[in-house]
Amino acid sequence: MMVSAAMVLLMTPALGLFYGGMTRAKAALNMMMMSFVSVGIVGVVWVLWGYSMSTGEGVLGIVGSPLTSFGLSNIIGSPDLIKAGYSATFAIITVALISGAIADRTKFTAWIVFVPVWITAVYCPIAYMVWGGGLMSAGGAVSNVFGQVIDFAGGTVVEIASGTAALVLVLILGNRHGFGKDPAHRPHNIPFIMLGAGILWFGWFGFNAGAATTVEQAGLIWINTLAAPAAAVISWLATEKIRHGHPTSLGAASGAVAGLVAITPSCANISPLAALGLGLLAGAACAVFVDLKFKFGFDDSLDVVGVHLGGGLIGTLALGFIALPVNGEGGGLLYGGGPQQLIAQTVAVLITMAVSAFGTAVIGLAIHKTVGFRVSHEDEVAGVDRSEHAETAYAFAELALSRFTPFGHHAHTGVRETQHTGHGQPAGHGGTPERLPTPASHAQERQEQDVLV
Repeated sequence: MMVSAAMVLLMTPALGLFYGGMTRAKAALNMMMMSFVSVGIVGVVWVLWGYSMSTGEGVLGIVGSPLTSFGLSNIIGSPDLIKAGYSATFAIITVALISGAIADRTKFTAWIVFVPVWITAVYCPIAYMVWGGGLMSAGGAVSNVFGQVIDFAGGTVVEIASGTAALVLVLILGNRHGFGKDPAHRPHNIPFIMLGAGILWFGWFGFNAGAATTVEQAGLIWINTLAAPAAAVISWLATEKIRHGHPTSLGAASGAVAGLVAITPSCANISPLAALGLGLLAGAACAVFVDLKFKFGFDDSLDVVGVHLGGGLIGTLALGFIALPVNGEGGGLLYGGGPQQLIAQTVAVLITMAVSAFGTAVIGLAIHKTVGFRVSHEDEVAGVDRSEHAETAYAFAELALSRFTPFGHHAHTGVRETQHTGHGQPAGHGGTPERLPTPASHAQERQEQDVLV
């Protein structure tokens, strides 16, 4: 479990790479920072009261007491200390996932306030209800009435909770300026995305299999964690080819993540053949889901809602159809188990979404109305790397001169053709030119908004 915990912890900087590559160049550093700072904040919260609230003596089956294991002092020398470390990495990656939906326009100080409050008020109660002995755990009120909820590795706790929170924050903050119209809103570094997705896939083996109790169970989880995303890559690319004419590298990376999301709740409870089918469904469906933001007009910047909420719903509800029987009993509809499992999964989804939506709305609105959640229009245009951190991921002017002004050509005369964004959204591929910068004053640099965005 300690090795698995280290693998899961690695997923958060991998997410920073994945998200960082998907943003404009002048927001890449901020995006990575939002993931990285989550490690620090949640790590402290988890040691002090987070672990206790997710596993301690319960209050009405909703949340554990923060005093039961405050500071972890009562579990020193116990195997539970390893469990505390492992569960901390889940909390870290969950809140980091949310950041992708509000990329390119969020105050870093507001994010620092949001993270510990959300973990305390939203994540810990959901984790307790599903895994810590609460309402949706074995023997809990929901399970007793509707049947045992299955969520082995976090379809509800991680994926649906973060995806729902992401949607709520998007609605609170509003869209980026130029959303759906500005060709600058496109991934700036596809290799970062591919590298991040690859490391995420590696870490997901620890994410899913780390809590396995037998070698046989670990083997099934490992194979399913390979099969589902592999199938999802293929189906996402096929969907892109059919809908938009080209399979993209961004689509391949996103397909892998969609398959990983979908297999998370069911990794220990379905067959490898079912995992392949689930991956095919998740890849194709999420490839469509990510475009819904343009139809409905909400700016889910990096497709957190489409992939994590959409994929989490598919994986969690699919258990109602394809869950394996246990000792010859129960199972999903396709195994003759009746509708009971589907009902239990549906109730778990509704409770998780309600808790996450309500809690996130209260926290998000409180921050938005006080310290402010969104940067100014000027800072958004200039880039949140510069406005929030006084840094940039790249030396814009120097890079532009070295790459685009060979043989004595003047920098201010250069143009660059825009490219396809992936996910079927054209970024001016009729050849819209973008001006290159001149290495002049800071004010002039801010005016050259489109360079290397």
